[in-house]
Amino acid sequence: MPTVKNWQLGREMSYPYDARFPSRQFAFVFNINRCIACQSCTMACKSTWTFSKGQEHMWWANVETKPYGGYPQWWDAKILGKLEEANPEGQSWSGKPADGRFGPYGRFDGQTVFEAAARTLTPDSARVLGYLPTDEEWNSPNIYEDNPVGKRGVRNRLDDTGVQLPVHNTWFFYLARICNHCTYPACLAACPRTSIYKRPEDGIVLLDQSRCRGYQECVKACPYKKVFFNALTGVSEKCIACFPKIEQGLQPQCFANCIGKIRLAGWLSPPDKANPDNPLDYLVHVRKVAKPLMPQLGLEPNIYYIPPLHAPPGFLEQMFGPGVVEALATYRHADDDLAGLLGLFGSTERVVPRWKRTGQDVIGLEEDGGEIVRVPLKEPVHIRAGYDETRKIMRTNCP
Repeated sequence: MPTVKNWQLGREMSYPYDARFPSRQFAFVFNINRCIACQSCTMACKSTWTFSKGQEHMWWANVETKPYGGYPQWWDAKILGKLEEANPEGQSWSGKPADGRFGPYGRFDGQTVFEAAARTLTPDSARVLGYLPTDEEWNSPNIYEDNPVGKRGVRNRLDDTGVQLPVHNTWFFYLARICNHCTYPACLAACPRTSIYKRPEDGIVLLDQSRCRGYQECVKACPYKKVFFNALTGVSEKCIACFPKIEQGLQPQCFANCIGKIRLAGWLSPPDKANPDNPLDYLVHVRKVAKPLMPQLGLEPNIYYIPPLHAPPGFLEQMFGPGVVEALATYRHADDDLAGLLGLFGSTERVVPRWKRTGQDVIGLEEDGGEIVRVPLKEPVHIRAGYDETRKIMRTNCP
């Protein structure tokens, strides 16, 4: 099996195919701290792409309540459990997050889903450690929504203490998910028909349904469970990142309809070629405030999350890898540059490939420097004439 460089792991790893990088990699950042689980993203995707017969169980975009929620149910706990079985007490990181831009998370010394498959699965053609969810696990897309975890993992019971930041003893948070459009997709690695591929122009992972024969190896292999089987048509389906919109310079439907303004789509450079003028490079490589979802699986996902402020660091490190504590400190004490860039989230339907801060304005730019959107660093406050007199009257007349 060839080896490829996975910068999120800080090392080379085994992968069934040689690395073939796109001209530029489509990627996105979600700020979990803003998500209110309104499900506007979920329904925008459902009404656009998965409203037909045979797609009833398909939620290409969904929002889960962690730690208990998941769609399919327990997807994260199950894949982590399988890796632990394959490599008992060996799924650990070493070293510290690097100061430089390459390998910022340290080094993962455990086994990925590809490496564990080579040791534990038969026949030799089995390339990815995975599993097929049961029908019951696909039944409840909103399972355990808003269910908190209390002291010692007790659900729905508030802790008597620890209600203040930075860490609550009773907590939950929302995790918005779509296909990660991974650099090393497990679905692509597992497909015996080579029907799944990465677009060379932007790295979006697509599925050629004319080649698919419905073996469901992609569903089994994807650890994030973002490939779905349509029993009516007999082929698999998945998120396509709304690529018709991307080709027009527009963000996907779930991004454009996000009420909480948690999402920013764009292009991510390799760590050694990071450009601070690129919004995603700045968040992921320069400030390192956005972290990948379960990098230890080995897929090098291209979805990055700004972790929630109030959840226990140990749980967050399991989800987003090392460096979470540093990321939260950076986010909590955001300077004008970082706070300004976060203000661009949800400010325009267009993809913003460049940005800059000029005085008290943050500007989203086209590749050629043309202005897309301008957002004030601080919202202006206008006090109307007679404001003080109105307050006096209200205090006099209102009990």
